Amino acid sequence: MELTWFYVAIVLGISDILHTTLMWKILNNFYIVLGGLIYKSVEDSPWKTWVVHELMEAAFHFIVLSIVFLSPTIGILAATIHFIIDVSHTVFIGHMTEIEHRALHFVIESIFFIMIYGL
Repeated sequence: MELTWFYVAIVLGISDILHTTLMWKILNNFYIVLGGLIYKSVEDSPWKTWVVHELMEAAFHFIVLSIVFLSPTIGILAATIHFIIDVSHTVFIGHMTEIEHRALHFVIESIFFIMIYGL
């Protein structure tokens, strides 16, 4: 069994931490203003604003993983599974601690990529 699945899951986790650090710590003021602009452009809808945020995060992961692995296919797969997990756990589970959130992502993303690259 190749370890591609493991590397993709690890890089996706690092990409998620990078996204959080960039957006909420380094570019915080810009991100808040951007969120306000998005909120106004989607008819003052918190739900639509959140979906746009998740789609932008998925685009970020697509770019990072496509560059790291030199494969747009891996980028699309990683961004898609990450988006699905984020939306699902927010809708069905609600609040999670940071470690629970990271563990959930890593386990599901690992299983997903094992099914693709590990078998």
